[in-house]
Amino acid sequence: MENEKVNPAHLRQLLEFSALINSSMEIEEIRKRTIEASLKITNSEAGSFLLYDSDNKELYFDVTMGEKAEKIKTIRLKVGQGIAGWVALTKEVLIVNDVQNDRRFFRKADEQSGFTTKSMICLPILSKERLLGVLQVMNKINGPFTYYDAELLKALANQVAVAIENAKLYRDMKETFYEIVFALADTIEKRDPYTGGHTKRVMNYSLAIGAEMGLQKEEFERLKLGAILHDIGKIGIRDRILLKEGELTKDEFEIIKAHTIYGAEILQHVKKLDVILPCVKYHHEKFDGTGYPERLKGEEIPLIARIIAVADTFDAMTTDRPYRKGLSFEEAIAELKNKAGTQFDPNVVDAFLRAFKKGELEGIES
Repeated sequence: MENEKVNPAHLRQLLEFSALINSSMEIEEIRKRTIEASLKITNSEAGSFLLYDSDNKELYFDVTMGEKAEKIKTIRLKVGQGIAGWVALTKEVLIVNDVQNDRRFFRKADEQSGFTTKSMICLPILSKERLLGVLQVMNKINGPFTYYDAELLKALANQVAVAIENAKLYRDMKETFYEIVFALADTIEKRDPYTGGHTKRVMNYSLAIGAEMGLQKEEFERLKLGAILHDIGKIGIRDRILLKEGELTKDEFEIIKAHTIYGAEILQHVKKLDVILPCVKYHHEKFDGTGYPERLKGEEIPLIARIIAVADTFDAMTTDRPYRKGLSFEEAIAELKNKAGTQFDPNVVDAFLRAFKKGELEGIES
């Protein structure tokens, strides 16, 4: 590093940052942590991560940190424009300790943010020579930027590129997984033309409730999967009963009730889905203990199942059927309120009502 000895503290920081960055599978989190690490390791005032839009051959500010950073989020740079654009074009690291007198400097960012850029290190984030974005740090606090600073950032950038590629692979696999799950749920809806879009609406209602209740990320994911697959057990119900237009007999209703058990039995063969078995099995339990299949009561019923119960019932009430017209939203909400504490968890109903008042349930379609 240009005759400068490597500071052991910097090596430890790099190792810590690398472990932290590679521990996340969320691209947005990786980019945010990258900026935090860059500022700390170079002792800089501000930094930005610009993503490369390969379709338009432009850079845009994705993550920025520092005073008034949010004001430059709307700026886009053509490749070759500004210092970051030059780095994107040449794929070279650039140290500029007198930015204001550099002809490549793009002044609009400073003018828009009110920040004064004095010095900068700018470097490309590359994966197998393919440009992912540009990282830049500005205004070193204790002197000019050096080649040593640049080498530290290059070491970090190499780890960032790997982490982003891994996160993209994970995201693609996750999207494929959800597409398969939706396709599985769609096999149920295809059997009954009157329930088209039910799965997606129940998912959206459930997620709106979950957001109001402040569910953590992992629980939110389980809620999404559970809502998509809550009725998968209906695949085991014969059409003459599942699609019957008139009122079910007692025996027929007992058969319909078995779909909660069938659903859990089907999904238990998929390890990834074992975490949602309780919400699939218990989404027809009632808060007062009169539901099925096990007559669970109150908080014995998993929270996610209690959420899906409200979302599922609301959609059932507001959907037209051959033998009845669906209720209006207002009528269905009145019914939820009336059965809060008996059929439904009152806290879940309250969360649903808050989401409704905020307009978060409007425009939810199949």
